[in-house]
Amino acid sequence: MRVRKNIATSDEGFLFNPTTGDSFSTNVIGAEIINLLKKDILLIEVADKICSKYDVDRSLFDRDLEDFTLQLKDYSILE
Repeated sequence: MRVRKNIATSDEGFLFNPTTGDSFSTNVIGAEIINLLKKDILLIEVADKICSKYDVDRSLFDRDLEDFTLQLKDYSILE
């Protein structure tokens, strides 16, 4: 999965889609996920990095990551 090239992002988790005019904010972990996806890192690697950095249950995080990426697709943030 990739973040669309026209999506403006900030390190603080602000996203702007100039095509639709929509803007979104995420929390710190959401911002990290988006920054990793912008680097074309695979979802499994994203999960590895986040789970190793934070004390989080892997199965719970995998479900949350799936939900998050589905929302990003729905809002045309991901290709």
